[in-house]
Amino acid sequence: GAVKNPLLYHGAGLLADASNPLVLDILTGSSTAYSHNPLLPITEYPHAVGKNVLLIAGLQARNNARVVFSGSLEFFSDEFFKATVGGKTVGNSDFAKAVSMWCFQESGVLKVDSINHHLVGEKSPPEFYTIREMVEYTIKIQEKKNGKWVPFDGKDVQVEFVRIDPFVRSTMENSGGRIWTQFKIPDVYGVYQFRVNYQRLGLSRIQTVTQVSVRPLRHNQYERFISSAYPYYTSAFSMMIGVFVFSLVFLHYKEEDAKKKSE
Repeated sequence: GAVKNPLLYHGAGLLADASNPLVLDILTGSSTAYSHNPLLPITEYPHAVGKNVLLIAGLQARNNARVVFSGSLEFFSDEFFKATVGGKTVGNSDFAKAVSMWCFQESGVLKVDSINHHLVGEKSPPEFYTIREMVEYTIKIQEKKNGKWVPFDGKDVQVEFVRIDPFVRSTMENSGGRIWTQFKIPDVYGVYQFRVNYQRLGLSRIQTVTQVSVRPLRHNQYERFISSAYPYYTSAFSMMIGVFVFSLVFLHYKEEDAKKKSE
């Protein structure tokens, strides 16, 4: 949980690139804080001011490697761990323990336990899918807490059904660690991927890709009569009937002989 006791800090402030998505602001200064050499007069506006002053920062690389930067060595000293402020023990020790567990990947770590996809109502994945079928995708994610792997309780995990671009993006439901969703396969055949790319602040990144093929309908799977084509069916049958009547009249009509007409 969060450290509620005051923290003692003596050192320099850090400045990080705000546009870098890999940097975590673990501990920042107050709105009135600034970082400057105390032995020199302030002649220019300080570079690090207010919430931009990072006292302790973390960085998690794209391969989930972690590193922590601190501008104070005394923050992690025994003297500061045992110090008191206003009769209360400072929270440096608890804070340092939480930061160390995160840095050495003892907390905030996710892993994929299993992935499954199949048609709705079935249990095993088919050799291929067909357009417009209902599919169910399930992923089980575990989180490391207190040295044990427990089901992840996040409710914002999304899956994409991608063929060059995402055709379907769905937020999955979490049922006791079983994260799943159902959706209809698009009406476009090709090679698709079930893709999960989950990245949240302080948690390790999860990226999974499962490739499947989607085929068009077979010749015996199409509808026999399409409702939108009824006008064309009517015109075709009316022309057939007209040709049939015309053929009967043309074949069975016989003109009278010229002699009979002259008499």
